[in-house]
Amino acid sequence: MRRTLAVFIVICSAARASGQVPQAPQTFTLEQALQYAGDHYPAIRAALEEVNVTSADARVARSAYLPRLDAVWQSNRATANNIFGQVLPQSVIPAMSGPVLPSASADSLWGSATGALFSWEPFDFGVRDAAVAGADAAVTRARAGEALTRLGVQAEVGSAFLSVVAAQRAVVAAQADFDRRDVLARTVHALVDNQLRPGADASRADAERAAARTRLIRAQETLTLAQTTTARVLGVATGPVTVEAANLLAQIPAVDVSADAATAHPLAQVHQASIDVARAQADVLARTDRPRLYLQSSVFARGSGASPNGVLDGGFGGLGLDRANWAAGVQIQFPNLFDFSSLRARQAAAAASERAETARYDEAILTIGSQQQAAQAMVQAARAVAANTPVQLAAAQQSEAQARARYQAGLTNIVDVADAQSLLAQSEVQDQLARVDVWRALLAEAVARGTLAPFLTLVHP
Repeated sequence: MRRTLAVFIVICSAARASGQVPQAPQTFTLEQALQYAGDHYPAIRAALEEVNVTSADARVARSAYLPRLDAVWQSNRATANNIFGQVLPQSVIPAMSGPVLPSASADSLWGSATGALFSWEPFDFGVRDAAVAGADAAVTRARAGEALTRLGVQAEVGSAFLSVVAAQRAVVAAQADFDRRDVLARTVHALVDNQLRPGADASRADAERAAARTRLIRAQETLTLAQTTTARVLGVATGPVTVEAANLLAQIPAVDVSADAATAHPLAQVHQASIDVARAQADVLARTDRPRLYLQSSVFARGSGASPNGVLDGGFGGLGLDRANWAAGVQIQFPNLFDFSSLRARQAAAAASERAETARYDEAILTIGSQQQAAQAMVQAARAVAANTPVQLAAAQQSEAQARARYQAGLTNIVDVADAQSLLAQSEVQDQLARVDVWRALLAEAVARGTLAPFLTLVHP
């Protein structure tokens, strides 16, 4: 019975496995990969939401210019035992109004109150303007941060994409090397079998073929790992990823990425916006010791179940409104006069924060300039290498062909052929990767400039 059950489980598992169709790999061009990452990568989505947060905060800051209109209604049931005397300001004991009754009573009555207060601050010596400026600077910083995050993600995607392209070309070169080694091994074995070459040649050819196969397996492994990394940076949760880069390897652009000022880089814009935020905070603190003027008006009404003669209406009297009033005036609020030392300390901290952000901005400008110079050197070196590798490849191909011909004619040994094939394999790999390295250098130059738009123009001129 147990054996039958085990066989049944195995059959069901096999049927389920056979019913699962492997997911087809997603193929991306470079432009598609950059667009997909921009739409799906979590870090970019988070940066966009940070922009939404700061934009909402800016709207909140602007709402301070609007007047306030507060309204209230209350109905209560309470006793009416008032007493002469003073109570210091607090928020625990409710306030009472009305005359002191001849005697205390536990009887209760209804009371009602309603009112509305209109308050508007026509001017504030620039406090709200500074707060709005700080909120706008925070929005600018968030947008620059989103652009910097997007640039970083796109740079990582572009680098991963080119790594896949390089791995693909390395696999092609490794496969070609293995095929040549296999042909040579078969040829050597035929010569050895006919006693035209020593058996050591066959052993050397087999060893070279095995080593070439090992390099091919390693190259295929590198390609798989590169595809996995590309899927991660693209934000693809499941399924393999392949790339289409025929247009990249067909030609190398003759022009470089257009140059932009370092101040236009998103990193510089982030730090510039941080300076503006710190400056706005300092401006707010510089104006907090000014008085604040309010125009206010109010309408209010009350109802009570108590009469001035001390008669209490224990029924529903007091639920209605008995008396109404209105008021209008100007109110000036002065700041805490003893907050001077604390305010000076906060102003000093804000000024130090602004100086610190300025120093970080200067450091960012230096970093961007250094990256741009390094990228230019990378482009120049990559172009020089790409121009030289075809010469190296042609010479290696000729050397390998001559070595094989000399070996078959009995004029050289197997070591010379193996060395010539190794040189050819190395030259093929370098020639394949030289074109990719040019694009990699152009990508680094675009990232150093702060935008990939000129780089994409080179991809599709």
